[in-house]
Order: sequence, then C-alpha cells, then structure tokens
Amino acid sequence: MKTHLNFSTTDLAKSITFYSTLLDARPKKLLSDYALFITDEPPLELTLTVKTASHLTGDHYGIFVETTEEVDRAIARIQNAGLVASIEREQTCCYANQTKVWVTDPMGRRWEIYTVHEDIDERDTFTTSCCTDASSTDPACCSAPTASVSR
Repeated sequence: MKTHLNFSTTDLAKSITFYSTLLDARPKKLLSDYALFITDEPPLELTLTVKTASHLTGDHYGIFVETTEEVDRAIARIQNAGLVASIEREQTCCYANQTKVWVTDPMGRRWEIYTVHEDIDERDTFTTSCCTDASSTDPACCSAPTASVSR
C-alpha cells in the first residue's frame, strides 16, 4: 500500500526539479503534461499534472492498493459507513487503466483508493471522475499526450 498525491502545477519542469530533489527520485513516467514519481521510501506515488493558473484546483489524494479485491473491500467499508462514493471500474485515468473508488472528506478534499490494471498511452476519458470533477473543468485535463515515456 502506498499513499498517492496528485498536485497541479503551471510549470512541470520546475516541479519535477523540486520533487526530484525532495524525494531523491526521478519520475517513473514522464509526458508533456504529466509526471509520476513512485518511491519506496517514503512509500508514495506522486503525480504532477499541468493546469492553467485559473484551473489549479483538482488536487486529490489517494491510496494505491495492489488488487481489485482491496478496492472492493474499500468500497464496502465506505458504503457501510454511509458515505457517498463514486466507483470506476477499468476506466482510463492518468495514462492507466484503473479500478477505483472516490470519496470526499468533510472539507471537500477528494480521496481515491485505486489499483492499476495496466499503463496505457491515453490520458483520460471524459466519463471518468478525473475529468468530470466539478473543480476540473479544463478540457486539457483529458487531452492526449504529445510525448511519452512509460513506467
């Protein structure tokens, strides 16, 4: 299990330099509008997503798990607690096919518990929460990459 954070940035290069130094790591996946750091110490997945200054909302937090069964257990736990959840099964988000559950904390922070089935070359589809969240209205959220380096 690893914690996942997604931070918006207007300057991907500067953010990569900063987080490379902070985490003593290089991105495992790097595209024109996206960078993914995966570290064992601390156990973290950090994504950086390019947004315009007027669309810097949409940051979210997450917990990566190894299997769909772990996501299903989280869904049951969340629903049993009476929390409203958004469930996505085998959807494209952030250059990966994923299954996940989204839930929002009392202060409006979005959390996801997710697993990755496979890396892909697409960014997102317009049907996923990554793109349909009210705070993420920038159409560039779902635009195709111009360059890719896989994990």
